[in-house]
Amino acid sequence: MGEDRRLVAVVALAQGMAAAHTPRESWRAAALGACRALSGGFAALSVWERDLGRLRVLVNVGDRAADEDEFPDGEAYPVHQFPEITEFLHERWVAGGEPNAWVETAEGPAAGRPGYCHQRVAALRRRGRGSCVVAPIVLHGRAWGELYVARSVGTPVFGRADADFATVLAAVVAAGLAQTERLEEARRLAFTDALTGLANRRAVDVRLEEAVERHRAEGVVVSLVVCDLNGLKRVNDTLGHAVGDRLLERFGSVLSLCGAMLPGALAARLGGDEFCLLALGPLADEVVKVADDLCRRAGELELGEGVACGVASTEDPIGPVTSARRLFRLADAAQYRAKAVRAARPVVAGREGPDDPVVRLADEPSHERTAERRRFRGRR
Repeated sequence: MGEDRRLVAVVALAQGMAAAHTPRESWRAAALGACRALSGGFAALSVWERDLGRLRVLVNVGDRAADEDEFPDGEAYPVHQFPEITEFLHERWVAGGEPNAWVETAEGPAAGRPGYCHQRVAALRRRGRGSCVVAPIVLHGRAWGELYVARSVGTPVFGRADADFATVLAAVVAAGLAQTERLEEARRLAFTDALTGLANRRAVDVRLEEAVERHRAEGVVVSLVVCDLNGLKRVNDTLGHAVGDRLLERFGSVLSLCGAMLPGALAARLGGDEFCLLALGPLADEVVKVADDLCRRAGELELGEGVACGVASTEDPIGPVTSARRLFRLADAAQYRAKAVRAARPVVAGREGPDDPVVRLADEPSHERTAERRRFRGRR
């Protein structure tokens, strides 16, 4: 491949990764771009999971074998089978070398200084491939994983020039992955409460809309627990805001613990002293049981005065839930009723008979509902 064509290939790879919106899209763009740039038939991107001692495949592209999914759930290999990522490369860096790519063939090493090739060679033979080039990916000064590109039997074997070019491609991939990490971190922060580490109101709004849409389309049960931490103002006024923040953090941990009892539940801080749990799938009684446990645990906290907790579930007799806003109003109204009557247990919308005060409050015109809430707050 000429220099101009290689430059075009590098630019195309970088642009493909830059256009990705998710990590998966970024991984796929990296593997596809490298595969095309090196005229390969197959490519994979893998990450070294140090804590688990394994090399996990993130994506496979091109001519995949029967056991190679595009985004595999469980394709991982003990790192001792490919020790070059921990031993060979480390030794080279210590000696002042660079993490250069190398080539393996179905017959053994073909170009460059090889690592420990026996597993590579066996994999090439098993999958009908004639050669591969392996390029280490270094991110933030540490071995992150590897880029792997292979050619089928009968096609030209990779050479030293290909290995050198793969080293350049791996550096471009590393830069793209770093950018993806930064974007993901920005997205994470946009949907995370900085103090507690829980989801924030924006995350709840998005997930609740999606959940209610599934309820309307498939009848899946959606439940929302809204709770207000009692006594926060007193703690702030008497002990200081730093202590108040510790109370919020502590309750956030309790909420997270209770939310873990509901598979897939989202634990969030809505703002100030208000928190919520959003559950999609579990039955209403299961959610109420968790909310009851939440009230008990909150009452046992050293600071604060427990929690006022309201629950609304599409499984209960609350009328049609056609919007996320209505379900939120119901859970919010239940929480305000719990606050008003100083309930030690959760108040559940729709469970107080045909003229349920919570449902009535939630469905009142907004100006009346606001006035009622102000009366509740005035009694704190």
